[in-house]
Formats: sequence, structure tokens, C-alpha cells
Amino acid sequence: MIEPERINVTKVFLPNQNEYQEILKKSWNKNWMTNRGDLVKELEAKITSRFHIPYMIATTNGTLPIQISLKTLGLTGEIITTPFSYVATTSSIVWEGLIPVFVDIEENTFTIDPRKIEEKITKKTSAILATHVFGNPCDVEAIEQIAKKHNLKVIYDAAHSFGVTYKDKSIFNYGDVSTCSFHATKIFHTAEGGAIFTKDEALYKKLYYHHNFGHDGPEHFQGIGINAKMSELQAAMGLTIWPYLDTILNRRKLLFKVYQDFLDKQLVFQTIREHTNYNYSYIPVVFESEEQLLKVQEVLNMHHVFPRRYFYPSLNKLPYVKYQNMPISEKISERIMCLPLYHDLSENQIKMICDLINKNLN
Repeated sequence: MIEPERINVTKVFLPNQNEYQEILKKSWNKNWMTNRGDLVKELEAKITSRFHIPYMIATTNGTLPIQISLKTLGLTGEIITTPFSYVATTSSIVWEGLIPVFVDIEENTFTIDPRKIEEKITKKTSAILATHVFGNPCDVEAIEQIAKKHNLKVIYDAAHSFGVTYKDKSIFNYGDVSTCSFHATKIFHTAEGGAIFTKDEALYKKLYYHHNFGHDGPEHFQGIGINAKMSELQAAMGLTIWPYLDTILNRRKLLFKVYQDFLDKQLVFQTIREHTNYNYSYIPVVFESEEQLLKVQEVLNMHHVFPRRYFYPSLNKLPYVKYQNMPISEKISERIMCLPLYHDLSENQIKMICDLINKNLN
């Protein structure tokens, strides 16, 4: 008996294995697998050139960049942050011995609400760590104004934001530091990986030391550091995928539109901020109630379709943080679900998913 095809919320884009091996051969022949080989440098050059970003450090995953940024900026006390993000945004703050202070989100964009930030700022506040949720930019101008007024640093968790531009500028160019994930499930990936971006040369040098044990040459140390270096194997995957990037982005845009055309209008889509060139990284929809969501999820699972409750739960409910009431984030997180979206998902499969959802909304 043939098993029905399983449709997951996402699927890794894998190029031809021979293409990967051909690129990896460059490092293989040099017997150089890590410690910033030619492939890592080539990947950084391609990304910074395409998106006009001054400084970038490729890393081994997308969480270490947040932790390194918190450490490098010398932050203390309290960090203003969002309750609606992946757990790494909050856990990194706690991991570094800092206190997350949550600010609720905008109901339509799902990003942190800048109108509510200032009331949470105290003498202990040292930074704002905000997330471009599902690649949708925060209100970066408002956040920058607040940060300047109160002398705060700004870090953006841009894990989902590869390829996004805001006002014709890469989203990675905003804030003191931006971080990204190149995890296997992302639009652009290196199997596992990530990056740190900054416009400030002096800050870049500090971030660089911190991601490489603090090394300043083979026998000297600038200061404390950890190991966050990307390997040549990871960079080779990124370089193999690089030529397909526009094809992937265009395909996702088309599939996103199919969902919008066929899903029942009672479902609510995320509002993408004006002046944004979006990357269609996810397709989250908000249901009328958690009960409705759970009913639809059960039906989809029965038909071998596996969406994801993402982000759930609201991060202010994590067991290792002090609870702070975040009514909008809590309400959205209980009713939001990301539907399957990946490069070789077919339009007919999406129509089938939409049909199942529409029939089970009431």
C-alpha cells in the first residue's frame, strides 16, 4: 500500500547533489573545512554585494548572533522585547543574564507596537530587541526615534527576513545589529546557519572577535569570545542554493497568491507594512477562535497536511520568565496557524488545503 504524500508546513530546498559536491570540492582540495575558508568568504561577499550591506559575519546558526549581539553591545539590566516571536528571541536574553520586558504587538502586523514601548522604559533599560515577524518589518523609524531619545541600542531579530527590503533598503541595514537564520527550513539556507549584520565598522570588529573565541590573530586575544563560525560545508550549501534564490522567491510569491485567492475571507492575513518588498517566507492565518483552529488542524492532519501553530505560545507565558499580561499577543498566538508553503508545493495541493479549511470553518 502506497503511503499518501505528507504535506508539512515547510520543506527543505535541496539542489542537485552534484552541484553541491562540485562547490565543496574547492575546500576539499585545500583540506580546509572551517575557520573562515574561501567558501564562507565567498558567501559573505555575495550576500553583502546583493543587499548592499556594509558588514556581515556568517555564523553556524541563527541563535548565536542574538546572544553575541547582546554580549558585544555590553547590555545590562532590562531589554524591551516582543512576546510574539520564536523562543530564541526571549531565551537569548535570559541566557545572557538579562531581563526581558515585554511590549505587546500591533494586531494587524504582529510586530512590536512602538506606541507602547516608552511606558516600559526604566533606568535599567539598555536596548530594544524586536522581531520582523514572518519577515514583516517592524516600524523601524518609530523604534529608531525612541532608541535615540532614550540612548538605547537596537537589535533586530530578522530570522525570517532574507531578501526583504523596506523603502528600497535591505531590512538588515536597520538597527545597530540585525541577525538572520539560515536554517534548513528558511527561504535561503546553509542547512544550519545564520548571520550578523551591522553598519558600524568598530562594532563589526567586536562582533567578529566574539564569534571567534576572541582571537586577534593566532596567538592574541582581543577579549572573551565563543565559537560561532560557519563551516565550509554549510557555506557550500548556501553557494549551491544561491543561483536559485530568485526562482524560490518568485515561486513562493505565486503560491502565496493562490492561498489568498482561495481561502475563505473570514480568515485574517498578516498586514505587510507599506513600502515593503516582501519575501513570502510564511503564510500565517488567524482564525476566529482557538476552537476553530484546532478543528481545522485536526481535519488537515487526517488528510496528511501538517500546518504549524506558529508562534505558540506567546513568549510572556514561558516558564522561565515573569508573566506580563500581553492581551493582543496572547489572543493572536492562540488563533494563528502557518499553512504549508514551499518551493515544490503544487497549486492543486494548495487548493485542496483551502477547500478543507473552508469546509470546516463553521
